[in-house]
Amino acid sequence: MEPSHFNRNYLEIRTIRRPSRAAAPVKEGPRANEEIQASKVQLIDEEGQNQGVVSIEDALQRAIDAGLDLVEIASKGDAPVCKITDLGKMKYQSQKKAAEARKKQKTIDVKEIKMRPNIDKHDYDVKMRAIHKFFDNGDKVKVTLRFRGREMAHMELGMQLLQRVKEETLDIAKVEAEPKLEGRQMMMVLSPKS
Repeated sequence: MEPSHFNRNYLEIRTIRRPSRAAAPVKEGPRANEEIQASKVQLIDEEGQNQGVVSIEDALQRAIDAGLDLVEIASKGDAPVCKITDLGKMKYQSQKKAAEARKKQKTIDVKEIKMRPNIDKHDYDVKMRAIHKFFDNGDKVKVTLRFRGREMAHMELGMQLLQRVKEETLDIAKVEAEPKLEGRQMMMVLSPKS
């Protein structure tokens, strides 16, 4: 006998449907084999030789005979260019190329150095060492000076400090954004010279 809390609905097998408003999944990569809709194609065989314009049935049969796939390379024109090749190998090679390209990319980060207008000499030296390290890594540096309370009355001290930073980094960096005041902060952006 079944327990009273047991519900028969848990035993039903339900099919999972795509919501009515969701778009159909998009196929990535080139069209291959039966997906090619043209009646005639410009065929390139597995050795890379141009075979001219042939019917799609003939091209598919040649691909099946070679044990490979018919892949659409260029879809422009009346007869799209199709090649007999291994589709899986082609996709793998394109993924490898994309991964290699991503590996070679250099992302440039913007690092921020925060200072105060009345910074101590030792603290200033530590911040300058950090700025030099960021430039060695190829990153941009945003120098931010924050004013508190009565320091707002002495903006010239902040401007002198930013000019000093600019002069000390002149040989390795260029000023991308000149010092400007935004509220209680003064900012300047430096980028490394290539």
